[in-house]
Amino acid sequence: MMRNFYLLSLGIGAMLLATTHAQAQGANCAPHAAIIERLAENYGERRQSIGLGNNNTTIEVFASDTTGTWTITVTAAGGLTCLVAAGTAFQVTNGALPDTNEEA
Repeated sequence: MMRNFYLLSLGIGAMLLATTHAQAQGANCAPHAAIIERLAENYGERRQSIGLGNNNTTIEVFASDTTGTWTITVTAAGGLTCLVAAGTAFQVTNGALPDTNEEA
């Protein structure tokens, strides 16, 4: 089970890294403080989780408990933050992932 989680983490990390490079060239990047303020004021989102990514990046998930909107950001070591994904129906879950080694 840990092996599957590790492989899933690697896949998600690769997607985020690829998306980061694409977004960094677009208009979805700004100083970290400006992004946080925009997410709070426009969408009522606050940081739900944070982690370290490749190349000294910081990955953050912001979400609104009221509306269910969510945003994933990646911040480079220099402080430039880029929006890499957003959506709706955010839910906090505490349950364990299903065991993929079990037969259905």
